[in-house]
Amino acid sequence: MHPSLTITGISGLPELHDGDDLGGLLARAAAAQGTPLAEGDVLVVAQKAVSKAEGRVTDLRMVTPSALAADFAARWGKDPRAVEVALAEAARVVRMEAGILITETRQGFVCANSGVDASNVGRGPADGGAETVVLLPLDPDASARAIRDRVREEAGVRVGVIVSDTFGRPWREGALNVAIGAAGIAVAADYRGQTDADGRLMQTSVIAVGDELAAAAELVTGKRERVPAAVVRGYPFAPSEDGIAPLMRERARDLFR
Repeated sequence: MHPSLTITGISGLPELHDGDDLGGLLARAAAAQGTPLAEGDVLVVAQKAVSKAEGRVTDLRMVTPSALAADFAARWGKDPRAVEVALAEAARVVRMEAGILITETRQGFVCANSGVDASNVGRGPADGGAETVVLLPLDPDASARAIRDRVREEAGVRVGVIVSDTFGRPWREGALNVAIGAAGIAVAADYRGQTDADGRLMQTSVIAVGDELAAAAELVTGKRERVPAAVVRGYPFAPSEDGIAPLMRERARDLFR
């Protein structure tokens, strides 16, 4: 039998707000559209949906930019308040030039603008959401665990959960969905010490399956479709409670920090 996967988007959720039961909503929405969650599925949930349900949303009208944010924004045509939020979410600024702000976030991710995003934020109280930005979850692994546990309560099945977000890549053009949080699933497949199909010993082969699953899911969730999650079925993942840690490169081994 040939290996195969199916990827199914979950739609039909309402606009999310602080305190919403995201895991329960996803389980019920999957059942309502005729594709109920099953044992062994991988549920990939967009970071923005998670952040909204956790109240990680900031009204820019309440933000006072610092002199650094104001100067950078003025030189490069940015919103100084959004720059200020990105700086506030950063543990360290990696690069800040030519209109590009790369930071290391408090969660340990290296990404643009600390993951702060103004797209698909929903309609704001006065101006269609233009004054609102969404921040990364404070603890994406904890977010994934909460969704995993609620799915088990609601649907009675064990699933692996990945929280995904779109990051740029140092060596290539174009952004890609990656895993920023995980629960119940090993996000890295370590083949070191095993032999390949020709009997050669593999010494460096660690595959970022969490990122691969997140990227595959984005093909159905997209950026404009209002599909906040996808179910990947058929991937025989290894169970794990290590979260996203296996994909986080140490600073001493990171040539881009």
